Amino acid sequence: MPRAEAILVINAGSSSLKFQVYHITGDGLVCHQKGQIDGIGTRPALRVRDGDGRVLAERSWPADAVPDLPAAIAILSDRISALDDIHLSAVGHRVVHGGPDFTAPVLMDLPTLEKLARYQELAPLHQPNNLAPIRLAMEVAPDLPQVACFDTAFHRGQPVHADCYALPPEYYDQGVCRYGFHGLSYEYIAQRLPEVAPEIAGGRVIVAHLGSGASMCALKAGRSIDSTMGFTALDGIPMGTRPGQLDPGIVLWLISHEGMTVDDVTELLYHGSGLRGLSGISGDMRDLLESNDRRAGFAIDHFVHRCALHAGMLAAALEGLDGVVFTAGIGENAPALRARIAARLGWLGAELDQSANDASAVKISASRSSVGLYVIPTDEELIIAQQTLALLR
Repeated sequence: MPRAEAILVINAGSSSLKFQVYHITGDGLVCHQKGQIDGIGTRPALRVRDGDGRVLAERSWPADAVPDLPAAIAILSDRISALDDIHLSAVGHRVVHGGPDFTAPVLMDLPTLEKLARYQELAPLHQPNNLAPIRLAMEVAPDLPQVACFDTAFHRGQPVHADCYALPPEYYDQGVCRYGFHGLSYEYIAQRLPEVAPEIAGGRVIVAHLGSGASMCALKAGRSIDSTMGFTALDGIPMGTRPGQLDPGIVLWLISHEGMTVDDVTELLYHGSGLRGLSGISGDMRDLLESNDRRAGFAIDHFVHRCALHAGMLAAALEGLDGVVFTAGIGENAPALRARIAARLGWLGAELDQSANDASAVKISASRSSVGLYVIPTDEELIIAQQTLALLR
């Protein structure tokens, strides 16, 4: 029996490795398997489901059995090798930072890999992990096409006055600009809106990608016109371990007054700030919502406040607002957070349907609300698969 042509998608993060296998059919792509290895280095666990959501495999290991991403990649490699009913046509990879030169998916080779490695200091939590499986796959399967799909690409059509900083123009010419991130997630939401929320799909929409990494994007007729993240993934709303918007003078003060080195500041801003730094408890919103510690409540208050402020900024960029979409881990799974943020958007005409929100329905706005409120699960892996297939063809 001939094996089905398939695309493997790899989305490698700092502590997790997501993957999906898609069959290539005459009508496009059909999910065959999807899974995740998370808790790498702490509580490593694997869960794999088929395209209908049935659990195919579950397993956990001691922390030292899967201490790092290469160990997780080895587990994934063994699993994919055991799928004797498919023939891989290509592997699609999420790459967070494409810099100024990569505005569309690209077929990987060694020069491209090395060029993307230059942006590691702009995305140190992600870029090294994004590139590691590409490098390994190019070594063990040099004839298998590897396609990089970029989180920054979706935002690159913004007007210059929106994506520049108020710096001399030579810095913009060198690539110092507002790139924006989570673009694969925003592209998926833009693709889904005509189907699930046609009444706002062509209008002015704020998408709130709220997770351990968090940002918001202003969509006008499905295109990005502004976002909360900038040159790096530190900017915007507070995240699990990153501070969000920060006066750059604080960095100067940390160096000149506290005697911190660049490495010290990098460690603080990427690993010791955000919800973790503010609460002193955890960077995981689930832990904070379950805690009775006043510091947890304070961190949540700060998160809601900054989300509301940035939503107002994006509404100004859009010159009005027709809808808000919540997505990603917090956005999809924390009704209490959605309710608090929506309450802060009442001045824009947003009104929540509490029962719909508690049930995490697709539409959670009240019938009299002039701003539609929605919960739409994201699927970055599908966008990567679509972009990979389009490049192959």
